[in-house]
Amino acid sequence: MTRRLIVRNFLNKPMDYEHTWHKMRAFTLERSAGVSDELWLVQHPPVFTLGQAGKEEHLLLPGEIPVVRTDRGGQVTYHGPGQLVAYTLFDIKRLGVGVRQLVTTIEQSIVQLLTSYGVDAQPDRKAPGVYVAGKKIAALGLRVRKGCAYHGLSLNVEMDLDVFSLINPCGYAGLEVTQTKDQGIDATMPELAIELTEHITDLFGYDAAELN
Repeated sequence: MTRRLIVRNFLNKPMDYEHTWHKMRAFTLERSAGVSDELWLVQHPPVFTLGQAGKEEHLLLPGEIPVVRTDRGGQVTYHGPGQLVAYTLFDIKRLGVGVRQLVTTIEQSIVQLLTSYGVDAQPDRKAPGVYVAGKKIAALGLRVRKGCAYHGLSLNVEMDLDVFSLINPCGYAGLEVTQTKDQGIDATMPELAIELTEHITDLFGYDAAELN
């Protein structure tokens, strides 16, 4: 059986976070065993999101930026223009991977992408995500239902990083963040999205990625 990954590129226009969340949740709950996995590439308008166990104390000064409590794991994070968000709507039972391996493989796809540009990036088992010299460049938040995953990763590309000072990123006070632009990577978001898709396709063992 061919393992096909459907890639949906929505990067041309920021998508409302709540609308996107409800769509991927519905996709996951309604999908049947034969449905192909999908990767959604999006940007969001400014929004803070709190995971299921997220503590509001980590929202320091949210101001007028909307706050959405969602059903992913993790604490608080920020999404906004200039950040590449990739939602991994994967049947992990069919892929034969557990949650820990899912997280590790997603992190590795980001590490491989950054390494290809000469950036030394590392995951942290105690705090999921990818870091460059201790600064967080990519965050992860996932949910698994009926053996299928949704939500995914966010990679800071070229955005206003000052907004992260309004929260304790991922629940860690004083955690510094960075982005690909500040690491000397000149590639555009569409270029990085294509390359990240290639790494994800390869690492998860898909035979083909089909852009829809």
